[in-house]
Amino acid sequence: MSKVILFNKPFGVLSQFTSQGAVAVLAQFIDQPGFYPAGRLDKDSEGLLVLTNDGPTQARISDPKHKMSKSYWVQVEGDPGEADLDRLRRGVVLKDGATKPAEVMRIEEPNGLWPRTPPVRFRKSVPDCWLQITIREGRNRQVRRMTAAVGFPTLRLVRHKVGDWSIGELASGEWRFA
Repeated sequence: MSKVILFNKPFGVLSQFTSQGAVAVLAQFIDQPGFYPAGRLDKDSEGLLVLTNDGPTQARISDPKHKMSKSYWVQVEGDPGEADLDRLRRGVVLKDGATKPAEVMRIEEPNGLWPRTPPVRFRKSVPDCWLQITIREGRNRQVRRMTAAVGFPTLRLVRHKVGDWSIGELASGEWRFA
């Protein structure tokens, strides 16, 4: 029977079960045999990671041809204007080609967002702001590379939604069956 696990991946955890030395991995949080990540979140990103025990479900979530949306809360360095956000909305050219258009809007820091360990560096002289970015492809470190391409490096990246699944009230490091 196909099952899905929703996991709130903490910062610094690899999206794999196999140990990589001293780096934390999924096995330290999830003790459910036969489940595998459907897509990845890099070690420096946090938030919703969907795992499944079913190959077709995994493919439907992670294969870009299915265009499943992935939404992120993104704290960026600087204060992007509408022209900058429009560049992200239209798609930006990265080293591996142009991205598809993204849904982008400026937001307040999300309510209930857990503190990150270690904290994001704070600089009095440099403003920051939060964006919500939704993409329908999933290249390596894509959102980080997109914000950097328009001049606003990502400080913190939290995926909060994959398709219809949402992180909801899951605390960092917690999981539940969907």
